[in-house]
Amino acid sequence: MTILFDFLSSSGFAAMTLGNAIMIVIGIVMIGLAITKRFEPLLLVPIGFGAIVGNVPSLEGAGHGVYDEGSVLYYIYFGVREGIFPPLVFLGIGAMTDFSAMLSNPKLVLLGAAAQIGIFLTLLGALAIGFTPAEAGAVGIIGGADGPTAIFLSSKLAPHLLGAIAIASYSYMALVPVIQPPIMRLLTTREERLIRMQPPRAVSQREKIIFSIVAFLIAAMIAPDSIVLVGMLFFGNMLKESGVTERLAETARTSMIDIVTILLGFSVGASTEAQTFLTTQSLFIFALGALSFCIATSGGLLFAKFMNLFLKEKINPLVGAAGVSAVPMAARVVQTVAHKEDPQNFLLFHAMAPNVAGVIGSAVGAGILWSVLAP
Repeated sequence: MTILFDFLSSSGFAAMTLGNAIMIVIGIVMIGLAITKRFEPLLLVPIGFGAIVGNVPSLEGAGHGVYDEGSVLYYIYFGVREGIFPPLVFLGIGAMTDFSAMLSNPKLVLLGAAAQIGIFLTLLGALAIGFTPAEAGAVGIIGGADGPTAIFLSSKLAPHLLGAIAIASYSYMALVPVIQPPIMRLLTTREERLIRMQPPRAVSQREKIIFSIVAFLIAAMIAPDSIVLVGMLFFGNMLKESGVTERLAETARTSMIDIVTILLGFSVGASTEAQTFLTTQSLFIFALGALSFCIATSGGLLFAKFMNLFLKEKINPLVGAAGVSAVPMAARVVQTVAHKEDPQNFLLFHAMAPNVAGVIGSAVGAGILWSVLAP
C-alpha cells in the first residue's frame, strides 16, 4: 500500500486542480467544435489538444510545460514567444492570396480600413478598465481578427498576456460564422442585402506584381515596425504572382504553413496552464475581444452604408463585414448570408477585397501600436 500511495502521490491525479480540469474540458470542447461544427478545425484541433497537454500536472522540478525551461514544449513555444511563427504564417498566406478582387475594385479597400476601428476603440476600453498602454494595445489587436498578428504584437508588448490573447483571437476567428450573421442582419435591411454588384474586371499579372512591391513600400513607410509581417505577406505573394517560383510558392502555401500552424496552434494551446491562464485579466481579455470583434464587423458594415450615400453603383453592405482579417472565413460568411436572401447573388469575390485589405490593415495597425506603445 505504501508503494501504491507513493505512486499515486507522484501522478498527475494528485496534483490535479479544479483549474486544470476546467482547461482540459475547454480543450475538449474546442476539439468537439472543430469536428462537429467544422469551426476552423486546422486551428482548434491543435489548440484544443495543446490545452489538454498543457494542463496535465507535473511534479515540482520535473516540468514539461511551455514555461519550464529545458522542456521540449519550452523550445517549441520559443517560436511563439519570440514572434517567429507569425511572419512564417504570413508568408504562407501571401502565397495563397489573390489581390485581384481588391485591384479590380479599389474602393472596397476602405471597408477593410473601416473594420480596423475595432482595434482602436477596444484599446481605449482596455485603458479605461486598468490595462497599461502596452497591454491595451496587445488586447486591442484582437479586433483585427488576425491570430498571427495578435500573437506577434502581444509577444512584443505584453508577453505575459500572450496565451489569453492568442486563444481569444483564434476562438473568435473560429466563431465568425456564429458572431457575424446576427450583426449583419441587424445592421442591414433586406433590400440592402439583395443588392447585386457588377462583375469585377480582369486584373493582369503585371498589375499584381507591381501592387506587391508598391503596397509593401507604402505600408512599410507608414509603419516601419510592420515590415516583418507585411514584408513576408507580399514576399509570399510575389512568389505566387511572379510565375517563375511556383515550387517555392507551393511549398509556402502548403507544407510550410501547415507545419507552422501545427507547432503554433499546439504550443499556444499548451500555454494555457490554469495557473497562468485562469485569471481576472484573461476574463477581461475575452470580454474585450468579443466587443472588439463586434465593433470591427459593425464598422465595416456601417461604412459600406455610408459609402452608398455617394455612389451610383451601390455596394452590398454585407461585403463590409469581411473587412475583418479572418481570411477567407469572413468572406465565406458574407456569401452565405447573401445566398440565403438571393441564391443568385454571388458576393464571395467582392468580399475578398476588404478581407485581404483587412489583413494588410491589421498588420499595419500592429506596427503602429508597437512603435507607439513599446515599453
